[in-house]
Amino acid sequence: MRSVFANRWWIVFGSVIGLMVGNVTILQFSASVLMKPIMAELGWNRSLVSAAVMLGSLCAAIGTPIAGRLMDRRGVKRVTLTAITLFALAIAAMSMAPANPYAFLAMFSLVGLFSAGQAPLPYAKAVAAAFDHRRGLAMGVAMTGVGLGAALVPRLTQLYLDTFGWRGAYVAVGLTVFVVAFSAVALFIRDGSDVRRSAQTASCDGGLPGMDARMALRDRHFWQLAITFFCIPLVANGVIVHLVPLLTDRGIPANRAVELFAGVGASLIVGRLLCGYLLDRFFGPYVAIGFVALPAIGVLTLFFSSDPMLTALGAVFVGLGLGAEVDLIAYLQSRYFGLRAFGQIYGYLFAIFTIGSGLGPFMMGAAFDALGSYRPALATFVLVLACAAWFLGRLPRQYPYPATGQGGEQRRPAPSPASVA
Repeated sequence: MRSVFANRWWIVFGSVIGLMVGNVTILQFSASVLMKPIMAELGWNRSLVSAAVMLGSLCAAIGTPIAGRLMDRRGVKRVTLTAITLFALAIAAMSMAPANPYAFLAMFSLVGLFSAGQAPLPYAKAVAAAFDHRRGLAMGVAMTGVGLGAALVPRLTQLYLDTFGWRGAYVAVGLTVFVVAFSAVALFIRDGSDVRRSAQTASCDGGLPGMDARMALRDRHFWQLAITFFCIPLVANGVIVHLVPLLTDRGIPANRAVELFAGVGASLIVGRLLCGYLLDRFFGPYVAIGFVALPAIGVLTLFFSSDPMLTALGAVFVGLGLGAEVDLIAYLQSRYFGLRAFGQIYGYLFAIFTIGSGLGPFMMGAAFDALGSYRPALATFVLVLACAAWFLGRLPRQYPYPATGQGGEQRRPAPSPASVA
């Protein structure tokens, strides 16, 4: 079986399939479809349901560095298969959520915690270990799974909702996650050590190039990236999670709103592929600034226009930025900090990313409940994106770990603590 899937592009294929039902699409996109039915049955407002998404994201943030460290030590496949099983069970258990808001929040928090191992982390780690010169493109293709999921999950969730109600929909979504993701990881994902052995390029010390996690945390460039990847998802996910309610508030029928919402998935795919292609050819932070400008245009469009088509166009621009951000985390981290502790460092950055992902929807919901409009939050989001662009512009213009080989086999000695900026 291993010889059949020896080509490293099978890892990319498996990542696409696995990420279609990853934590980004499940926590954010299915929540948007199920938000109003849950509110209608349980009598809650948008702030409470948004708070559940926020708590789930915070718990995912707590779990991601732990998952990353386990993957660095025990391998991607073993940890990810366990996480997928727990994540799927937690999703299905949401079908038994009582009308008690605290119980609902606690149950959704468990969904978030177990989602940490079914985040982009394991797939990004596997792809980064397998590719060097074409890492940007490979990462971009792999992460299109999130875009495909963003296009399919809302429609699938709506189908489950229409057929089974929101409680039955959670069971169906959990089963879908298990069948799709478990199969993809079991068949196609390989650990970095397996990739290196198959390429027969292991160095004498057998180590990967890069900083360890402690050194990265002392590097100011880590914190520049951390702030950047807090700001971008705060805006993008804040808009995405509330997109269906925002569209229906502007007079668009629910089914049409879900179709437009699913259409954002196409922009996610375009954003990931375009970003990956550009990262292999141009300086990464400049590419990132371009993908910050796009959601800024989208947010401004949503702020100033009530026209349904312009609103949908604004959402597409936001989706383009959302489509690029996970690629950017993995690529920029691998070039500034190397692969030595990729899982743990990525875990820290993705944890911060996840906090932003959860806080954005809560800010949008709280702004609407307090002020009766999403516009104050949208105005704030433009300033947040400007902050992200400023920090990206201050990153070094030379990578400490540039592309040197054809796969994850590149070797450079780890820097000494004295060399850390």
